[in-house]
Amino acid sequence: MKKVKPKVYVYGAGLVGVAIALLLYYFFFTAFSKKTETEYVYIDKDDTIDSVLVKIGRVGHSHSVAAFSTLARHGGYADDKIRTGRYAIAPDVSAITLFRHFRNGMQSPVTLTVPEAKTTSRLAGFLSRKLMLDSTEVARSFSDSAFCASYGYDTATLPALFVPDTYEVYWNISLDNLMKKMAKANKTFWNFERTNKAEAMGLTPVEVATMASIIDEETANNGEKPMIAGMYYNRLKKGMPLQADPTVKFAHKDFALRRIYRKLLDIDSPYNTYRREGLPPGPIKVASVAGIDAVLNYVHHDYLYMCAKEDFSGTHNFAVSYAEHLQNAARYSKALNERGIK
Repeated sequence: MKKVKPKVYVYGAGLVGVAIALLLYYFFFTAFSKKTETEYVYIDKDDTIDSVLVKIGRVGHSHSVAAFSTLARHGGYADDKIRTGRYAIAPDVSAITLFRHFRNGMQSPVTLTVPEAKTTSRLAGFLSRKLMLDSTEVARSFSDSAFCASYGYDTATLPALFVPDTYEVYWNISLDNLMKKMAKANKTFWNFERTNKAEAMGLTPVEVATMASIIDEETANNGEKPMIAGMYYNRLKKGMPLQADPTVKFAHKDFALRRIYRKLLDIDSPYNTYRREGLPPGPIKVASVAGIDAVLNYVHHDYLYMCAKEDFSGTHNFAVSYAEHLQNAARYSKALNERGIK
């Protein structure tokens, strides 16, 4: 019987070792994703290992998901160890790298653009759609006096805390941490120059934001906003009611109103600037940066009245006297009637 040379065993063992190494490499180190672009998986507080595997299974190759499952089973990634967040699965990431990201909570941030929301409940809804926040809980917090006071505001002035801008945050950020981030951004926004301009006008930053929110609702034309700001500021200095239609819409909680009839002006609300002098208790929306800067850089003039132009251009006719204003209003009313706008 011919003896098998020892070298054959060595070569055989080597081939087996290479095969195992290649298999391990294939499972754990090749690209996890079957997609050509980066995909994102959202893991919330209700997820389990099984649901995590289902979510990543929509993106990954079956052998890569199996590798992730093996790593989870032997790497201490149990149901009580799952870390919430938004995780990126890049086209070239391996199963072992992805597992480390999930296990260690190495999530990817989201870009959050704070909108010019008309109400805090709408803002709460927006935040819940973008972040791992419950809209009901956020809305309840925004209407809670103690919660608002902890950030230096009340339920009416809270919209003034938010500065519409784009922020980078984590998807699972807590409401408290989000509010702290917004407060920090607000402090940065209200720099020395803006604060000094507000003080020179005899207004607080909240009052500036309140006036800006009204102006934002009066026009989308940023170029005209400083002109409108000058008109409202003139009325404030003279102790005249602002008589701002957007505040009446806010008081009625009907933002679809096209015409403000006399019967709508009788509503008993601190936001009815036809019946109450001065600014309303707080912003009627999250004011835009353009609106705030328009107030701080208002145009100096003598106008006390304005009315939308009859050409529906989104701009206004301004008047010094009430008689002139009535003429402007009559032309606009006639244009509305001709278009059948109720």
